[in-house]
Parts: sequence; structure tokens; C-alpha cells
Amino acid sequence: MLLARLFRAFLHSGAVTVIDAHGRRHECDSGVPGPRAAIRLHDPVLHRRLVVNPTMAVGEAYMEGTLTIEDGTLYDFLDVCTRNLEHLLDIPAYAASNRLFILLRWLAQFNPVGRSKKNVAHHYDLSEQLYDLFLDTDRQYSCAYFREPGQPLEEAQQDKKRHIAAKLLMNRPGLRVLDIGCGWGGLGLYLAAETGARVTGITLSEEQLKVARERARRAGLADRVNFELCDYRNQGGNFDRIVSVGMFEHVGVPQFKDFFAKIHDLLADDGIALLHSIGRSDGPGTTNPWIRKYIFPGGYCPALSEVLPVVERSRLFVTDIEILRLHYAETLRAWSERFAGNRGEVAALYDERFCRMWEFYLAGAELSFRNEGQMVFQMQMARRQDAVPLRRDYIYEWERSTEARSNSAA
Repeated sequence: MLLARLFRAFLHSGAVTVIDAHGRRHECDSGVPGPRAAIRLHDPVLHRRLVVNPTMAVGEAYMEGTLTIEDGTLYDFLDVCTRNLEHLLDIPAYAASNRLFILLRWLAQFNPVGRSKKNVAHHYDLSEQLYDLFLDTDRQYSCAYFREPGQPLEEAQQDKKRHIAAKLLMNRPGLRVLDIGCGWGGLGLYLAAETGARVTGITLSEEQLKVARERARRAGLADRVNFELCDYRNQGGNFDRIVSVGMFEHVGVPQFKDFFAKIHDLLADDGIALLHSIGRSDGPGTTNPWIRKYIFPGGYCPALSEVLPVVERSRLFVTDIEILRLHYAETLRAWSERFAGNRGEVAALYDERFCRMWEFYLAGAELSFRNEGQMVFQMQMARRQDAVPLRRDYIYEWERSTEARSNSAA
């Protein structure tokens, strides 16, 4: 079987057993300790599709139920695959197709205003009940900040907001803050309530906008927090602080120049900006085609080598960079556990196919951080070199004092 030969060619650790559509077993064992799993194929068409286009066909087959897990779990199977995926490029045909995808990635990442809104709606305008079933109560749909192993997700997401606020140097009330890609408004509401900031949050998701505005009203912050449906390219004004969390992955390399030029133009002379984004530690690449088609159309997680040159040309100073390595893996693990615990409710909202799609997404995303070099970077920028203190102590001092105030208030 050609598929079994493919597994044997790129497996350098772990093992996979393939039970083909005719019931025949094919043992593919690298001989090196690692995760093990067995899969069953229910459609003979997969014998060829999984060889021709594995990075797309595996996810589609699992969604449709024509590939099922016979032994182990979906996580185990994807763990084997992601640990060995780099060796797929040792096979000339796959190396050539990967080079072609890299050449064409600019087309996939071309995100003019209209296309950006459509891409955002694809993922973020789903039922708001869905996100309540696996996110924390503040609906933070981005990497949490785990100060210690096993920390509850609610605490880790609160610590993420506190960590970001500390880097923004929220040192006086009334600071004008722009939150680009504000989501359901959690960070903007935190900054307003904790620091007295006046926040403008912008999103392209009509569902998120509706929820964010209602949350501001209920919190009694509508006079200090304003949420708008707006593309960053159309935003005007002048801001003391600019923050963007989990939105830059939707910008696309062709638009990087416009993005950072806009930050420069909107930022006050002594202002501070913070960009929190998924990135890749192994250099420029392409978005997994299954993720691009079904989860985040137009999305791309860049390497810092693609970002920093554009920042430099935008006349912004990079004043701090922090790499969060496995924080998102732990965040995704928590989301997966919550999703599994509420799977019946998700199926009632959508269907089994949707459940399998999101199981594949959450497990695959977690393993991309554990096995494939995905990471999160927080990049602090300013128009002036003296906009932030010379030492990083101010970050941790602000976190400690704010946490102490929160604990005493509780």
C-alpha cells in the first residue's frame, strides 16, 4: 500500500498502524520510542488522497468520519504526525509542493478590507454559545500567561491581561488606548476598570461587537469604552497606547507595511504599542492548508524575520520582545478539555462533523506549539527610544502591585 510506504518513509519516531478500506493492517513502526496510534480508513479513495495531499486530506477525512481512530486517541495520532512532519519535506515531491505554496502564499494572504471582514466572519461570527463552552468566562480567545504549571485557565488569562497592561505602562488615568481586534472586549474593559483608561476597541466581527458593547453597558463603562466595527486601515485619531492581541495573524505579509505605518501614525509621540501574536520560530513558511480552508482563511503566523524589517522601516523602535513558548500549548490543552466536556452541547448547536472539525483544530494547534516550533511573541514598540524605562523592572513591579490590590479588594 502506497500510504503505508509513505508513513514508513517519514516516520523517524513513534508508530502508526493503518487499517485500509479493505480491512488489511499495515504496521508502520520507526523503531524509535514515541507516540503510537492506529487509524482505520473507510473509503478506498483515501488510499490515494492521503498520499497526494496529506496535510489537507487527513483533516478532511477525520471531519467526514472516513478516517477514524482505532487505537489511541486523535491527539496520539497527530502527535506522531507532527513530530515527524519535517521529514515529509525529505521526500522530493512534497518538498517541491511546499516551495510552490510558499511562492503562492502572498495570494492566500492578500487581505483587502472587504476580504478581511469576510474572513473574520467565517470564524468569529459563529454562535456566541460555542465560545462559552470552551473559553474562560472573559472569553479571552488568545494565549494565556501561565506563571506556574497547572494554573487554572481563568487565572492564567487574568495574568495575561495584567502582563500586557504592565508592558503598556499604564501609569496614569485617562490614557487614550486603541485596541485593534478587540474581540469580545475583555482586555479593553480590564484596562478601563483597572487603570482608568479611555479605550477605543475595533473589530470586524459583528457578533463580537454586539457582545462587547453589551458588556461595557453592564459594567457601567460605556462612557469610557467605545467599541466600533472598523478596519484598522480606516481608523483615525491619536492614542497614547495601542494594543493588538491575536489579530496580527489575520493581517497577512502583503499588508504588514500598512499595518505598522498605521500604528506609527496613530501613536502619540511618547506613546507605547504592544503587539501580541502567534509566530513561528523556524523561519518563514505557509499556513497549513486545512487550517486556512476551514478555520482561519487568510491567516498566517509570521516569523520575526518577516516582521522586524517592516517595523524598522516604519520608523518605530522595538523596545522589548518576549517569546512565550509553551503558554499557548497549555491554553489549547485547557480549551480542548472544556470542549470535550461540553461536546454534546456543541453537537446540539451544530453537528458531529463540526465537533470533529474543532477537535482536530484544537488538538492540531496544541501540537503545533509542542512539536512544530509555533510560539507567541509580544513586541513592544514606541516612536521614541525613551518612551519606556531603561530596565524591565517596571513590568514586574506593576504586576505585583496590581495583583496585591486585587487580592486585598477580594
